[in-house]
Amino acid sequence: MLSDLQELYRYRELLAMIAIRDIKVRYKQSLMGFLWAVLMPLLIVSAGILVRYAYAIASHKPLDTQDILAVAMKSVPWAFLVASIRFSCQSLLINPNLVTKVYFPKEVFPMAAVLSQLFDLAIASSALMVLLVVFKVGLTFQLLWVGPLVAILIILAVGIGLLVSAGSLFFRDVKYLVEVFLTFAIFFTPVFYDVGMLGEKGRWLLLNPVSPILEAFSSISRGQAPHWGWIYYSIVFSFILVLGAYVLFKKVEPSFAESI
Repeated sequence: MLSDLQELYRYRELLAMIAIRDIKVRYKQSLMGFLWAVLMPLLIVSAGILVRYAYAIASHKPLDTQDILAVAMKSVPWAFLVASIRFSCQSLLINPNLVTKVYFPKEVFPMAAVLSQLFDLAIASSALMVLLVVFKVGLTFQLLWVGPLVAILIILAVGIGLLVSAGSLFFRDVKYLVEVFLTFAIFFTPVFYDVGMLGEKGRWLLLNPVSPILEAFSSISRGQAPHWGWIYYSIVFSFILVLGAYVLFKKVEPSFAESI
């Protein structure tokens, strides 16, 4: 495995080139341009506000600015994760010539798909900062936690991306299963709501490794430090996933040319 990682490091420039290529292809001849990077988080925020508003009516509690900001803070990283998985899933299938005729570590494709989404994440985050200014939210040192949390999310996205990209190459229906999963995953992940809103039973949702990360973003939106107990769980889960996925990916890589 160490030799595989060393080889991947030697191809780091190729990884960056493919990521940049993916960004250019995605926005080439796009009518909305960079606004697409903001559209998905905006749709998620809008849906989240409706859910929060319904909850406020049911609980007879007013919907305040902090609730809206919490949804906004969680929508941006969630949109990044969903897009990373979606594009990683087909990253090998859409590059048949490179996969079959050119030798280099094929894991660069799903990894590049994740890295390319960082561009969209940066644009959406800039729009989020504007939202914070509009609502006159004071910037606190808690925002420094955003970097480590995004890093954990990247590791998790790479792990999932390696699995689904290889799986979709051998089983074409994997990409459809991924779409179905991503459609319903938002209901089992605290994007529209906070785990605390569901009481003690809601803590089971923290077993979803994405949940502690999003809950941490919610805490940051309120100027509070994240609770790192469950985040450690997400870190361990993400590293185990990415290592296991990488080993499996390299094991089946010799069969890619036959299956594409």
